[in-house]
Amino acid sequence: MRSFKKAIRVPIEKAENIRLMIADSGKLDPGRRIRVIGLEVRFLEIPVTEDIEEFETYDQEDPVFYNKWQSLEDRMKGSIPDEELDLLPSGWQILGKVMVVTIDPKIGHLKERIAEALLQMYPSCDTVVRDLGISGQFRLPQREVIIGNRTETINKENGCLFKLDVTKVMFSKGNLHEKALMSNIGANETIVDMFAGIGYFTIPMAVHAKPAKIIAIEINPGSYAYLQENIALNHVEHIVDALNGDCAELTPKGVADRVLMGYVNTTHHYLDQGIAALKESGGILHYHETTPESLISTRPAERIRQAASKAGRDVEILECRKIKKYSPGVWHVVVDARIT
Repeated sequence: MRSFKKAIRVPIEKAENIRLMIADSGKLDPGRRIRVIGLEVRFLEIPVTEDIEEFETYDQEDPVFYNKWQSLEDRMKGSIPDEELDLLPSGWQILGKVMVVTIDPKIGHLKERIAEALLQMYPSCDTVVRDLGISGQFRLPQREVIIGNRTETINKENGCLFKLDVTKVMFSKGNLHEKALMSNIGANETIVDMFAGIGYFTIPMAVHAKPAKIIAIEINPGSYAYLQENIALNHVEHIVDALNGDCAELTPKGVADRVLMGYVNTTHHYLDQGIAALKESGGILHYHETTPESLISTRPAERIRQAASKAGRDVEILECRKIKKYSPGVWHVVVDARIT
């Protein structure tokens, strides 16, 4: 049976920065070799454990492993039936010393063996947790510890440290490009992050962009506690003011050069508050939404225009970009809009 694994292809001159970014996200497959492809136009083929937003993902045929026993499939081949082999997870998330993996219910009886094999592949990790989805207003993760007893960890991404308990709060390794983009804008500005979580956007912006001030609002008490810890962990107390509560009530008015609305599903319900937070002289709104593919070019921008018109303000749509597939036929998108 041929082995197919995911990979992306990038221009050689950009490859090292992209490789470092993917490694920070935990999506680089350390068991496979990076290789040069092409003759006249040369690319590097970088092995990854899951899709990378902004890049086309390929099936890499007959990948070259550093160690032939590195792949999970190879580790378990011969010990389980082929039909179960085909159901093994092809990707997982590494957060500090904790691995989070989705296991098909049809092979749930193999969860301990899968966890043991993963820990052998990644000896720096000591805990494996099974992802069972999310639920509730706070999008709390439903997770089962398979091996290990320490679910609190510190994850490093883009030069920033994030402390979290993987059984209590979400940490998306997706949005990598968007988080990197946000970390490079906002110098000397006042920024309001309306859905701060544990600091997904707030921390990299504070560390790298050096804004004058970030007001970070988070409603979930558990996430807010980690937000406070991460502010201290990254030494940005002088930049970030954290508030615990509903951004519908706590979002300040008329103070921001830039507003982040990095939530999905019901974000449009808070557009009035997001626009009101911007200075009278104007500012930039970064609005996230989950949108059916057929409405990407119309609905998010129209919602912003309607909210701005209601407030007596003008809108210039600067960009609408896809982040990642949210569900079949639905995309997570971001619209950048200048409000005046």
